This record gives sequence, structure tokens and C-alpha cells, in this order.
Amino acid sequence: MKKLDTPPSDISPELRKREGFTGQKMIVLPKRVSTHISKTPFINALLITDIGYYPKARFHYRERTMGIDQHILVYCVEGKGWYEFNGQHFEVSPDDFFILPAGHPHSYGADTNDPWTIYWVHFSGIMAKALNSKLLPFTQPIHYPVNHIDERLLVFHEMYSALERGYSFENIGYANSCLWQFLGSFLYPDAYKHNKLEETHDPVEKSIIWMQRHLHESITLEDLAKEAKYSVSYYSMLFQKKTGYSPIDYLIHLKMQKACQFLDLTDLKIKEIANNIGYYDPYYFSRIFHKIMGVYPMEYRRKEKG
Repeated sequence: MKKLDTPPSDISPELRKREGFTGQKMIVLPKRVSTHISKTPFINALLITDIGYYPKARFHYRERTMGIDQHILVYCVEGKGWYEFNGQHFEVSPDDFFILPAGHPHSYGADTNDPWTIYWVHFSGIMAKALNSKLLPFTQPIHYPVNHIDERLLVFHEMYSALERGYSFENIGYANSCLWQFLGSFLYPDAYKHNKLEETHDPVEKSIIWMQRHLHESITLEDLAKEAKYSVSYYSMLFQKKTGYSPIDYLIHLKMQKACQFLDLTDLKIKEIANNIGYYDPYYFSRIFHKIMGVYPMEYRRKEKG
């Protein structure tokens, strides 16, 4: 880490980008889901609110003059960047990470000539501030280099994949449990060890994976039960017990999550997005989207994320 007294060469305001990088991935939990989980004991200790990956993010720039309600972890695996906090500027190099505390003004961005590739997580929770107690009061950023460990990124992908499978209590609980390990790999790098993750044999998990691979299709409950090799009634009971959702409600959530990603990361028209997730009536798709997300697709697209 290198602290600078003057900021790095700035990016022209016309070129600055918050997101929209080729190959990027991003999930923003719906507000109503985050609010519900924040009231749920155990998994509200550390709560993922946003998560993403920006490869070679040229002209990436973020400035929050009032800060935000979540803490932010940014892990640079390639290229360079910088951030500003409390009137000071810091350089970021490969295998550096930094955590910005909630509620404090900050800005950060990619190096103009060698833009960074970053994995990032926004998180909150009743235990979030305690994570920094061994180093500093949580009013300053944490920043230091760590050894590159492939398993750390596997944990990131576990979090991302769990949330991508939908917002069941189990998926969110698992993703947030992984967040403890992900943060621990930075805060306690010498003690970090990777536990091998095994492929699931759970029939409901297999069904969810099948759903994800067929989001572009119009799928019925009978299709899902047939694929799982169960009767409709038994399959529905098993799925509801496992996830807390009916199979079709769960599928709709997955489709709307995919729609959000199309809205966030592409310029596809609403009709094209609807077709890509198995809805051939864009007006019906918009009504379903509004029911799940609380806003219509175009409103969601205009809304600031991250």
C-alpha cells in the first residue's frame, strides 16, 4: 500500500463508468429481501447486499460524498487502482484489498493505463463493525496486500452462485455464512484454509440448477416435477419444505434476477429481455417484474445501483 498526498491523474468526467464492463457480473439484493433478512437472527450478523466482479474495468470510478449504509470490500487481482478516504489517497496494486467503512465519504477508481480487475462485496449486519476491532476503530479503511489464493475466489463464487440460485432462506444463509470465510481470508490470511466443496446430490438443488439452465424457456410445474422424477404433489411438497417457496414462485424469482442482470449489464430492449427469460408477452413480464421488484423494468434500469 502506498499513501499519496495528491490524487492520481483523474479520469475525464465524460469517460467515468460506474459499471458496464465486458464480462462483469453483479447481483443487487432487492430492498425487501435485505430488509427481511436484516431482522432474521443469525444470518443478519453479516449480510451481503451487493456483490460483483469487474474485469479490466477501464474508466471505473465511484464517488459517494455522503458514504453509504454498507461496508465495502474491494479485492484487486489484476491491474491497478486507487481510493480516497478522509482526504488521503491510496494506490491499489494486484492482491491488495481494502475495506471502506459505512457512513464515510469516499471515492475509488481504476488506473487509467492499467485498469484493475476487482471482486467486490457490499455488506452490513450487526457484527460488521466488530470485524475491524483487532486493527483500528471502524472509522478508517483496512488496506494491505494478501497472498493470492485461488480458494478465496472459489468462496466468492460460492457466495455469488448461492444468491444467483434465488433468495431462499437457505441460499441467503449459506451466502452470508460464506461471507465470514471470505472476509476471514483477508483479515486472517495466515490462518486461512480452504475446505473442499463437494457437488450437491440434493434433488431440490439439482432442480434449481436445472431451472437456471432453462430460464429462457416457458416452464410448467409439470415440467419441473418430470425432470426431478417425482409426482407434482410430492415434488411441490419437497421443494416448499426445502426453500420456503413453491417451485413456480422460486422459478419466477430466478427469472426476475436474470432480468435484473440484463437490465443492469446490457442495452437489450424490454421485449428482448422478456424473450430471453421465457416470457413472450412483454406487458405480462413487466407486471410480474413489478410484483417481485416493486418497480417496473425501465424504472429499475434508471435506478442507481451499487
